[in-house]
Amino acid sequence: MRTVWDIIRSPVITEKALVAKEETQDTGQLLTFRVDRRATKPEIKSAIESIFQVKVDRVRTINFMGKMARRGRHEGRKPAWKKAYVTLKQGEKPVDYGESI
Repeated sequence: MRTVWDIIRSPVITEKALVAKEETQDTGQLLTFRVDRRATKPEIKSAIESIFQVKVDRVRTINFMGKMARRGRHEGRKPAWKKAYVTLKQGEKPVDYGESI
């Protein structure tokens, strides 16, 4: 059986994700996470609600295919992964990634 920590791998801390998080503070905060490839939207929603003690309004997901990688004459593939955009309900407390993880 998978736990919430198996579903939510890590927060995505890029410039694009942090700007989106700051811009949506008043309309329902937008959080970005790297999640398990087999995780469904309801599983992601319940995992975020249990970890951060907030109410989730909406979950959007994107699957990224692994890119080709070369080191000299050796070829390989980077692993495929899944990203989830989680929108919190309006009026929820702001989430700081360092608090709960």
